[in-house]
Amino acid sequence: MDDTSLANDTDNDDVTPEERLRAAQTIAYPSPAARPRKNQVDCPPFVVVLFGATGDLARRKLLCGLAYLAVSNLTSGMRIIGTSLDDLTDDQFRAFARESIESVGARKLTDAQWAEFAPLLSYVAQSAGPAALAARVAKEEKELGPGVQRLYYLSVPPKAASAVITLLKEAKLIDRSRVIMEKPFGQDLESAIALNAELHQTFKERQIFRIDHFLGKEAAQNILAFRFANGLFEPIWSRNFIDHVQIDIPESLGLDARAAFYEPTGAYKDMVVTHLFQVMAFVAMEPPTALEPRAISEEKNKVFRSLEPIQPEDVVRGQYIGYRDEHGVNPESDTETFIALRARIDNWRWAGVPFYLRTGKKLAEGQRIISIAFKEAPKSMFPANSGIGAQGPDHLTFDLADESKVSLSFYGKRPGPGMRLDKLSMQFSTEETSRAGDVLEAYERLILDALHGDHTLFTTADGIESLWERSIPLLDNPPPVKSYPAGSWGPNSIHQLIAPHAWRLPFERVWRGKKPT
Repeated sequence: MDDTSLANDTDNDDVTPEERLRAAQTIAYPSPAARPRKNQVDCPPFVVVLFGATGDLARRKLLCGLAYLAVSNLTSGMRIIGTSLDDLTDDQFRAFARESIESVGARKLTDAQWAEFAPLLSYVAQSAGPAALAARVAKEEKELGPGVQRLYYLSVPPKAASAVITLLKEAKLIDRSRVIMEKPFGQDLESAIALNAELHQTFKERQIFRIDHFLGKEAAQNILAFRFANGLFEPIWSRNFIDHVQIDIPESLGLDARAAFYEPTGAYKDMVVTHLFQVMAFVAMEPPTALEPRAISEEKNKVFRSLEPIQPEDVVRGQYIGYRDEHGVNPESDTETFIALRARIDNWRWAGVPFYLRTGKKLAEGQRIISIAFKEAPKSMFPANSGIGAQGPDHLTFDLADESKVSLSFYGKRPGPGMRLDKLSMQFSTEETSRAGDVLEAYERLILDALHGDHTLFTTADGIESLWERSIPLLDNPPPVKSYPAGSWGPNSIHQLIAPHAWRLPFERVWRGKKPT
């Protein structure tokens, strides 16, 4: 058995750890340049079953991502079976998919591409039961030929995951399969442990892919490149040179008819445990022994184990004015639509360095940044009116938006007589490179990684349980929510939380645009 076949054999337990490690290294793609290109495919054909196929996430992201993977030849064969509570025919589901891609999809399909993609789509109503789903999977597998694997994407609420797993067991569709779990993974430590235990009764850990689409973004992975590939940055990546770190993910959107999900969840469970802490781990982790899934996951989990419990006094919870008037929301709701917190990592590298995290709904802008604030240099040699220190410390900023950007700010001399200093910056954008067309959207990358069996950018059972355990003080005794106007940056008390520092958003400076050619 070669390494590639070993990596794709999800039910083989008669292999050594060394063989598994070689297999993981074979199928891991740590950089965009190393990932498969067109006509460079090394994974088997797959039948993808998309649960929640008519939901909001499927409409906005998943169908478009699957379409791109199918028509760009990044896979060696694919069939997509949609299933949900809606009763649709194959043609109706195809019409839904085409409307979704054309109206909100990040990538549009040409008529020729749609003609190629449409026959790959079919639909089975969930009410038809396990036998109907099994029959459709068997039909698609027969058309794809030998060596077919199965991928299940659970784009369903957490409370519905158990029913889907039961359906798959009854349909006898566990063999040769992988399953992608959407966030949030549990609501607290007890529910996360229970969900992991239930999953492990059916699937092995290597078959489970707990998704965080933030880690699929080009800029998030660029953190690893900046830290571990450059002698300029790695020596200063510690408490000796870094003053504090901000991870700021404000959203300008509201509920978007998701009250049934959001009301029992809130901003902390929806965003912080699932996304912001995961990004924080990329910033804070120690160098892995190799750029492969197991080594990276272990270093991330060390960060989670070193995270000090989140105390209520280090948290500001907010709720935008008008939230309680939204359809489906309790008129006396205490659910937070905004949260800002101060986190501390209790290890040698980060002792004394605060990590400030902020996210929320209906804020002034939709942004996704990581900002590393460096300690300020001694200023004694510069005259009092030189401008040194007037615009804060130097920052390294990663923009996690789809157009990946990185900026390094620093003081420089203003041209002319005297010694006057201004804040300057060096900026980089993937859109300015010749490889901009190679960038995969986050869900495209993560689905492709799951097809390859690559866990690098996915969370583990141990990691998610560690985060819920450190959330216990906050979940048991949350501070009261404070109201804030829609379109603002949150409750005023966020400034006391971060003092004597200041939030990087809103920016006083703007990103430079791409220069015309």
